[in-house]
This record gives sequence, C-alpha cells and structure tokens, in this order.
Amino acid sequence: MTYDEFLKTKEYIIEHTGFETDDLNPHLFDYQRAITKWALRIGKAALFEDTGLGKTIQQLSWADAVVKHTGGMVLILAPLAVSKQTAQEAEKFGIVCNLAECQEDIIQGINITNYEKIHKFNTDIFDGVVLDESSILKSYSGKTTKELQERFAYTPYKLCCTATPSPNDYTEIGTTAEFLGIMPRGEMLATFFINDSIKKKGKSDRIGWRLKRHAEKEFFRWMSTWSMMIKSPADLGFDGKQFILPKLNVKAHVLKSNPSEGSLFVEYAETLSERREARKQSLDQRVELAKNIAQTKENCLIWCDYNNESDALHKAIPNSVEVKGSNTPEHKEKAMIGFSNNEVKYLVTKPSICGFGMNWQNCHDMIFCGLSDSYEQFYQAIRRCYRFGQKHEVNVHVIISEKEMNVLNNIKRKQADYERMSVEMVRVMSEGAKKELFGKDKKRTEYIPKINMEVPSWLPF
Repeated sequence: MTYDEFLKTKEYIIEHTGFETDDLNPHLFDYQRAITKWALRIGKAALFEDTGLGKTIQQLSWADAVVKHTGGMVLILAPLAVSKQTAQEAEKFGIVCNLAECQEDIIQGINITNYEKIHKFNTDIFDGVVLDESSILKSYSGKTTKELQERFAYTPYKLCCTATPSPNDYTEIGTTAEFLGIMPRGEMLATFFINDSIKKKGKSDRIGWRLKRHAEKEFFRWMSTWSMMIKSPADLGFDGKQFILPKLNVKAHVLKSNPSEGSLFVEYAETLSERREARKQSLDQRVELAKNIAQTKENCLIWCDYNNESDALHKAIPNSVEVKGSNTPEHKEKAMIGFSNNEVKYLVTKPSICGFGMNWQNCHDMIFCGLSDSYEQFYQAIRRCYRFGQKHEVNVHVIISEKEMNVLNNIKRKQADYERMSVEMVRVMSEGAKKELFGKDKKRTEYIPKINMEVPSWLPF
C-alpha cells in the first residue's frame, strides 16, 4: 500500500442512500432546488441554514419527493404552533401536508405533528422523517433525544433542519450526526476533539471538548459531506441580493441601580443568585419602561425569562396576551397564530417557549424585559421578526438594570465569538458544499518538472 492509498483509507466518506430526481416544487429558488436535490441524493442530511432562507419549503419539497419515490408516508415533527403554520405554507406551495394529532389521523403522503405528540404514533411505518428546529437534539442525554434516535434508527430517509448552529456547540452537531446515522457522537468527539479537564480549587473537575487545532478544517469538510451550512445563498455561489435584510437596531436601556448597603458604588452582580436578586429589585422599573415602549408600537413582542416578569407585564400592558409554560397547548397555539394574523397586538412570552420556528415578519418591534446568558435564545428570538420577508427596520429594546451589566457584556462577547467563528466555519464548509452540490472542485494545474534545476556557481551554499 502506498502512502497516498493509506491516506485515502483515513477519509470519512458518506455513503449516499438516496435517489436522483428533478420533479421538485416549482416555487423553490435556484439555491433551494440545488440543496433539496442534494439532500435527496444522499438520503440523510442536515440543513443548517440561517433563519429566513426557506427551510420550510425545502423540507416540504424534500418530503413530497420522498413520498412520490416510495409511495409511502413522511412525518414532519415541529414545535408547537409551527406545525399549523407549516401546513398553511404547504397549501400556498401546492403541497398537501396533513395535520395529525395521533396515529388515526395519518394518511398516505406528508403528515405533520408536534414533538410533544410523538408518543401517539407508530413511527415504524414512515419512509421518511423531518425534524424541524432539530436543535431539540442538543440535549444528548435528554429523553426526547433518545426517543427520537430509537424511533427513527431504521427510517430510510431523514432530514434535520435548524438555523446555523453555534460553532462552539458541538453537542448539537454530534447528536444530529448520530440521529442521521452518519457517525456516533462519541466517535465524532474522539476523532476531532480533545477532552480537557480543568481542576478548580474546592470543586470537581469540569470536562469540556475542544476541537483539535490541526483537525479544524477536516472537521468542517466532514460536516460538508452531510450538511449544508449557509448564512446567504451567496455562500454557495448564488445571487443573495434579495436576502439582504433591512437595518437591525438594538438599543440597550440601562436602568440606574442603587449601591448595596455599605458600598459607595454600584457593584455588578457576579453569581447567579446575585443576578436574580438584582433582576428582582429592578422588576417594577423594567415593566414600566416596557409598557411605555410597547404602547407606542402598532404591535410588539415582549420577551421575558421568569413567571413573575410575565405576570407583571401582562397586567401592565393593556390588550396583551400572555403565553407561559403552564398554559394549555391550545392556548399557546391560538396566541401564536393570532399574533401571526395580527389578531393579537402584544404577545408576552419567553424565548424558550416561542423563540423557535415562528415567522413573524408582520412585526418589527420587540422588547427584552431583562436578559439571560443564552445568546442562542437571544439570537433566535430576534430572528422571529428579523428574517427574509421583513420590509421594515427591526427595533430591539433590551431593558436591563445597571447591576446586570455583566449579563449584557457576556451576550456581546458571545455574539462576537459567534460571528467570528461562524464566518470561518461557513467559509471552509462552502468549498466542500459546492463540490457536493455541483460535483466540482477547484481546478489545479499540476506542476511536473522536466528539466533539472542548475544552481549558479557563484551562489554561496
């Protein structure tokens, strides 16, 4: 075996298990059509596309093609209320998508339901499955993740769709690869990562995974063989001008805090308990300002993190509708769809409940009545409005107390890290993605020397 042959054995090649077809929905844009054809060809794929790039029509067209090819059934799993919105979108595109509550509702063709209802179905009968907002797989040890992996282990065709994952969140990438049957999460970590143990005084070891420096590009190239990660069609060589969004205006309203007893100056909250206490102290001020801002808007999303904030905001803002975890699924769905249809003027809720999947381009004003340390939730919540189809500048008001400035600074740092690393991630992956889509690689002219080089006698060695 030659050295080149040995290196070939170390390459990670994804076996294509899909099929070729040109019979795709005519409403697909050129880049969407190319990606959908590729996803069908490899059989099991992930679409890590930024919000607003049309994952809904791609997954519907993918599911429609699988149904035509197999003559069977495909199940789409989506967050609460997103399933109804997806079914409405399907109707616009001329695709039949059946809303199913339980096994008795299943028909031949495309069926869609919520993740919460998966236990009501015999999932062995489906030829294909689509996970909309597949970031639900992030919790590797979670009950939902394990159940999905077990239920669809032998499903022939699989598609995962979510916005571009954080370059630092390798758990999501690993669990997605495992769900698709590409590579077990443990093998992925052992191949591309280093396990770091950090010993802290008086505390147990904290274990984290760090991408091997020399393996970074290989990791992204491996990802490009089974996933598409783009922030714009231009990343794949298509025209992305129409996907340039209006301006995003993020304004921080920092409320003055009183110094703690025995202190001359305001000290920023450090620990979780200190942050919660600071947030509790500023509740009335934040709610009052949120109410004043909201009442100047035609409609508005008001985000919060705690139940006491949600209750206070709902009571303070007339004509507001509150969506919280304890509400019935029917109330949540009615409120979210109502906001989509401009029947609800002010929606008070949490990013963890309504921050994923919904399309609310009808709104361009939102308020964060407080801020958590989760950049993902902050990003996803903003992207409910700030996405393709938005015609107005989007205004984001972040209300926070002076004592909580560490939270705001932490979000800014995470945002800077995300933007820096995601640009590099997309750049490396785009070359592999173009090769996967079009079967083309960079052209290189091999240099073959035919004349021996002569070193001049006057040149010192």
